[in-house]
Parts: sequence; structure tokens; C-alpha cells
Amino acid sequence: MKLSALPQALGFARAGGTPIAVPAAALLLACLTATACAPQTSDGKAAVDEKSGTLRVWLFQEVSNKPKEQVVAQAVAAFEKRNQGAKVEVEYIPVETRAQRVKAAFNDPKSAPDLIEYGNTDTAGYVKDGGLADISAEFAAWDEAKDTDPTARKSVTVGGKVYGSPLFVGLRALYYRTDVFKELGLTAPKSQAELVSTAKKIRKAKPELYGIAVGGAYTYGAMPFVWAAGGELATEEGGSYKAAVNSEAAREGIATYASLFGDDNCPAAKCAQMGGNATVTAFASGKAAMAIGGDFSHAAVEAGTVKGKYAVVPLPGTAPGSIAPAFAGGNNIGVLKSTSHRTLAVDLLKSLTGKDTQGKLFDAMGFLPTYTDVRAAAAQRQPFVKPFIDTLDAGTRFVPASPGWGQIDSSLVLPTMFQEVVSGRKDVKAAADDAAKKMDAAFAPTS
Repeated sequence: MKLSALPQALGFARAGGTPIAVPAAALLLACLTATACAPQTSDGKAAVDEKSGTLRVWLFQEVSNKPKEQVVAQAVAAFEKRNQGAKVEVEYIPVETRAQRVKAAFNDPKSAPDLIEYGNTDTAGYVKDGGLADISAEFAAWDEAKDTDPTARKSVTVGGKVYGSPLFVGLRALYYRTDVFKELGLTAPKSQAELVSTAKKIRKAKPELYGIAVGGAYTYGAMPFVWAAGGELATEEGGSYKAAVNSEAAREGIATYASLFGDDNCPAAKCAQMGGNATVTAFASGKAAMAIGGDFSHAAVEAGTVKGKYAVVPLPGTAPGSIAPAFAGGNNIGVLKSTSHRTLAVDLLKSLTGKDTQGKLFDAMGFLPTYTDVRAAAAQRQPFVKPFIDTLDAGTRFVPASPGWGQIDSSLVLPTMFQEVVSGRKDVKAAADDAAKKMDAAFAPTS
């Protein structure tokens, strides 16, 4: 994730024991007077490693954030008990605006937090920007880290060096209303063609509902349609990437997803601007019969009006009975290179991402742990994760491991492409070609 979105992502500031978020002006004033804002060296590293004082953390704001705040508060309390004289302030920031805020923090170390939660798609870009600290030695010496699954470990690794610790792995699957399906005599769709037809049947029978809530700004809900059709975001050769989102196969997937926007399912006027959180909220509040949601959406759905009236299955692929490749998402927590509390920051990172915290976050939020043993134990406690583990086992995809991806993501290249198609402003080929040009410009090496 980017620092601009960190205010929402680093939502460690909550009631019930966690430090309360401090207004930006107050934080800046504190920064001007506290030892935590020690002079920076020319390479962005702090000149000191304070063993006491206040550490600031930015975490992401979730759809239903209170359970996350409670778990974080426990981890923070354990850290403060271990480190007398150290205090922690947690602020929860919106994911959607992370880019600008994180960039500002990288550019002005004196006002930056000590740790940030960030999306795993942002790792390469943040490392290129010089914002994250290399914690390879500490990670290698941490006993719990040996049980981190390879995919999660890869998400914090750039050039063989480790720049954070995985917090959870995020996968998406298909949520559907069991009561609506039973009433209409429907079964969970087993192919994408059946998904489209089922959504439209529901909308026709129950026009007050979206058959399936979809969003023009929901990149990772849309990409499984592209991947299932055999398309790719980009191809890699010799360490460089070239956009492939305008290939024939990718365009087929784009067209399938775009067919779900319209008065016969999810009207473009309402749905073109929706992102992932909005689609999950529509489902949880009873306004949609289906939605593509993550394992991390479970708590929000359980807190909604559909509690006890839904089930989850893997999102189907193009062939009947197949599973569409899902984006292997998830979040990490990293220590900023500019922190003047490096030793404390690494210790806090271990509290926030360790096995105990990940197990509690699973129980509270449905976040899939990144430790293989903790995940196995979680699956035994809560069978709801089975569709997500089945999706994981079927094969997942990731975004190009290029610093350029951050620019593509923050510039909304793919949401713009989908919105142009669903609004009718451009046909699939024109929109995909334009997106590919923007992607190639972002992938191009800069001097």
C-alpha cells in the first residue's frame, strides 16, 4: 500500500486500549520537539536508535474495523509491557488514499511514522523509493519466521532482501445468499457463464437486488475473469515487463466482467464507481444476492443483515467445475528506513505480525494467517476458510513485481479501463489498448 492510503490501512488507533490517533498538526508539533524526530542522514536513515519514546504506526482501516483494533491493542500492550518507556500511537488510514500520504512520509521523514501496513503489491515500489528498512538479518533470526509460507515470504522480498513481515494473505471467493438461491431454485454457479446468467435471473425475479454486486473500480474482483480467460496483466522477459492486458484472451475476460454492468444486474450508473469495499457492503447489507469478497471480508458480512443466510464457494472459472485464478493479495507491515527507533520498531513489528496476533486476527477478522501452522489450526477452528484455501490450492496470480506497478495502481489505470467499457465511452479493444500504453510507460525504466 502507499503512504497516502496508510491512514486507513494502519488503523491501529482505536478505542479499548489502543492509542488514539492524533491530529496531523499535533503530530507535526510533537515531531518538532521530540527526540523521535532526530536528524536524518543523507541516505534516509536516522542518526540514532532511541530505546524509548513514542512509536507511530499507520494501519489500514477495514470495512468493520473494531475487531482489528482490539487485536492490535493487545499486541501493542504486550510490546509496551516488554519495553518500559516505549509508547505506541496507532492511526488507521483509508486504503484508497494511501499513495499520496505514503509518498509524503517518504519525502519528509520527520513527519513519517515508524511502521506502516502496506499492500504486498506496493513492496517493490516502496523499496525503489527508499522508504522501507532492510530487516533481513532480524527476520532471519526470528524463530517464528521459519514457518512463513513461501508466497508470503516472497511478498516482502526484493532483490533477495527482506523489507517487512507478512500480516495476512488475502484471497477472494464468491459469497452468495442461500435464502435467495433456495427461493428461486438456483444452485451456486459452476462456470462464469452460469454466474452471469444466474445474476441476471436473480435481478429479473428480484429487481430490488443486484444479482451480483460488481465494481468498475474493483480491480482484484475483475482480474480473475481476465486470468480465467487465459489473459495476463503483463509478460516478463529479462527482468522487464510489457503490458498484456490488451491481448485477445485478456479482452475476452474484460468483456465477461463488463457484461455484469447494466440494468439487468448492476446498473453502470451506480456500480461503475464501486470498489471492493462497496461491493462487500452491498452484499452484507442485503442489497445483492452475490459478491466477490475476501476471506478478510468475513467479519463485515457476519456483522451485516445477511448473517446466517449466505455461503461461500470458489469463484468459478470458464470451464464448468473449474476455479478462477485469484489474486494472491495480502498486507505486510514494514519498518520505515527513517525511524529513529529501529530496534523498538522491529520488536513492535514482531508483536503485530507474530503467530499470536495472526491467530487472533483470523478469529476477529477472518484474515488468513501467513504461517502454515497457524493457518492449519485456523482452518480446524473455522470451516468458513475452506473455499479460500481451495482457491489458494487451485493456483493464484500476482501483479508484476515492478516498481512501475505502484504508479499503475495509484493512477487507476485498470479501473479507468473497466469504467470506460461499462460506461460505453470506449469498446473493450480501445480501452484495453489505452490501458496497455499507460502500463508500458510505467514499466519503462527511469534514469
